[in-house]
Amino acid sequence: MTDRTDRTDGRIPCDAGRTPPTAAHAARGAAYRRTARHAALLALALLLAGGAATGCGGRATTHHKPGTSHEQASGSAGTLLPAADAAGHKLREVPAEGAPEVQLAARPDSEDGWNLQLSVKNFRFTPDSTGGAALPGAGHAHLELDGRKIARLYGPWFHLPAAQVPEGAHTLTVRLYADDHTAWAVSGKAVEGTTQLTAPAPGPSGGHGHGHGDSPPTQSPPPGQEQADRTVTITVRDGKVSPAPARTELRRGERVALRVTSDRADTLHVHGYDKELALPAGQEATLILTADRTGLFEVETHESALVLTQLLVR
Repeated sequence: MTDRTDRTDGRIPCDAGRTPPTAAHAARGAAYRRTARHAALLALALLLAGGAATGCGGRATTHHKPGTSHEQASGSAGTLLPAADAAGHKLREVPAEGAPEVQLAARPDSEDGWNLQLSVKNFRFTPDSTGGAALPGAGHAHLELDGRKIARLYGPWFHLPAAQVPEGAHTLTVRLYADDHTAWAVSGKAVEGTTQLTAPAPGPSGGHGHGHGDSPPTQSPPPGQEQADRTVTITVRDGKVSPAPARTELRRGERVALRVTSDRADTLHVHGYDKELALPAGQEATLILTADRTGLFEVETHESALVLTQLLVR
C-alpha cells in the first residue's frame, strides 16, 4: 500500500500551496471592517462640521438659548453695543440708511384721556415673536411718561387714560425695540419719538381731568361703561388672579368692559385684538372693546405673564 506522503512521481496534490479558504475569508472580512470603520468616522466628521457651520452662520433661532439673556439671542441684525438706554436695555446699532424711525402724536379722546399714534418707517410690529431673535426692522415699542415706562406697545395705536397722567406738563416718549428686547439705535442713540402733553386739573365735569392726581380711584363706572353688554371684574394680587381665569362667552358685536385692579404696575393685553391698557398699581383700570372677531382670545398681563380670562366670541 502506497502512502500519499511518500509519493515520488513529481505530482503535487491539488491543494498544495493554497491558503485554506477559512483564512482567506478572515483576511477579506478584516479588510472590509477596516474600510467600513473609516467610512463611518469620515461621515461623522462631516456631520459635525456641518452642524458647527450651521450654528455659526446658519438660520437664526427664534428663541434664546436656556441660560442666556435676551440680548444674547442669535439674531445677527446690527451690532450689539455695550451701552444701554435709560431703561437698561442694550443698544443694537444699525446703519442710518434704512434704519427704523418713529414719530409720536397725541390726540384728546372724546370720552377719556388721549389716543396716541405711532407713525413708523422701516419697522413692523411683531407681537407673536417677542422674546425671539432680533430681526431687521421688527419688534415692539415702550411708552414712557417723563422717563417712566407705563406700557409696552404692539401696534400703532394706544389709548392713554387720563387717570395715568398727573396734572401739568409732561413728556411722552416711545422707543423701538427688537424682539430680543434690545433697543434699535443709530449713531449710538436709541430710535425714539417724543411729544409734549399737558393734563388739566381734575374737574367735576369729567373729561380729561377725570381721575387725575393721587386721589383714590372713583367707584363710579368709567365713561362709556354703561354701553357695555358685559362687564368682567378681575383682581390681581400677589401673582394670583381672582376670580380664577375662565372663559367669557360673547356674541359677535357685543361690547365687553374689562375692569382690572392689579397690586403692581403692569399692562393689560387682549390677544387677537391688539388692545392694551396700562394698569397702575392699586388702581382700577377699564378697557372696553367690541367683540367684532370670532374665536378664542386670551386676556393677559405683560410683565407678570398672567392669564386673566379668555374671550370666546361666537
